[in-house]
Amino acid sequence: MPEETAVQDRPVTEKKLVPEVPAFTLDPSHPMAHLADQVATPPRAGDVVEGTIIELIRGRLYVDLPPFGTGIIYGREYLNAADVLRKSNPGDLITAKVVDPAGIDGYIELSLKEARQAAIWGEAEAAILSGSVYNLTVEEANKGGLILSWQGIQGFLPASQLSKENYPRVPEGDKDKIFGELQKLTGKQLAVRIITADPKEAKLIFSERTGAEEEEKTNLIDKYEVGDVVEGEVTGAVDFGVFVKLEQGLEGLVHISELDWGLVEDPKNLFKVGERVKVKVIEIKDGKISLSIKALKENPWKSASERYQKGQEVSGVIIKYNKHGALASIEEGVAGLVHISEFGTPAELRESLELGKTYPFTITLFEPKDQRMTLAYAGPKKGAKK
Repeated sequence: MPEETAVQDRPVTEKKLVPEVPAFTLDPSHPMAHLADQVATPPRAGDVVEGTIIELIRGRLYVDLPPFGTGIIYGREYLNAADVLRKSNPGDLITAKVVDPAGIDGYIELSLKEARQAAIWGEAEAAILSGSVYNLTVEEANKGGLILSWQGIQGFLPASQLSKENYPRVPEGDKDKIFGELQKLTGKQLAVRIITADPKEAKLIFSERTGAEEEEKTNLIDKYEVGDVVEGEVTGAVDFGVFVKLEQGLEGLVHISELDWGLVEDPKNLFKVGERVKVKVIEIKDGKISLSIKALKENPWKSASERYQKGQEVSGVIIKYNKHGALASIEEGVAGLVHISEFGTPAELRESLELGKTYPFTITLFEPKDQRMTLAYAGPKKGAKK
């Protein structure tokens, strides 16, 4: 019967959680005020507590947690830590994490596994502050970096955090070639530091760069300010932008959105490794320096307001399709969206508006300050019913 089963499943020990007393505040001058400071605060969910093992009965471990009562590890939490708990004996001191301060039958529900995890993340945060170095083996590689494990937690070492010796220098920034170079590091031991530890996201980030390298980089960055215009050398072109060496030991990124006012599909088509370029410093943050090339060119949208207005008929070249429709450029750096709703389906739009060809349009929205423009197709639509 359900009631009988419930009784049998209850822990056999009779120790109960001491009822929580409502908080109160004494006047500092009161003769008992000094005793109030000595009253222990009841444990809350997430707290790590320490207690003595009372007994282990039928898959339940009871822990003495004076003055608050008895803690219990059971069910899934017991199974998660079964290997450790089987070796435990009454009288042993144990550290656990509070799952529910008012659990079954008033017992304080505990987790040994979560306590261990909390301790590990605490060690990771301490390692960041101390700059501790660990020799870890590379388990695998992906196109962004390397996978390593520390204290049973899998972490990530971004390619950008590799030392100068191991950083994959690949012409044209070919992602497949970079991946190939990173794969060569699989199975190799690297001396790394923990630079990010986020237990909520279970995120552990490593760096192979030494403290001296980081200090050197910081000293180099300190020489620059936002707004500086400098000349550098292109060291790599990737899908998301171009890396530019400002001086030995210091590189900055020109994001694809900062390469040109016009649409840039592939940075590798615009810049070659070894090419000298002028760049403007637009941001210095978290030890990184962001650059812009288009900031050194006149913004075509500023003068566009003198030449265009809503309702005007213009000619535009189709430069790209997207999920909303097609982009048509009416001049270098000034483009508008032709919405797909005009055509019904992507196939009909692409049949009527081919990439690289010029068509007539009417400007239906023009906001040059926000660099926004929409266009209505003013020509015949292929396949349209007559």
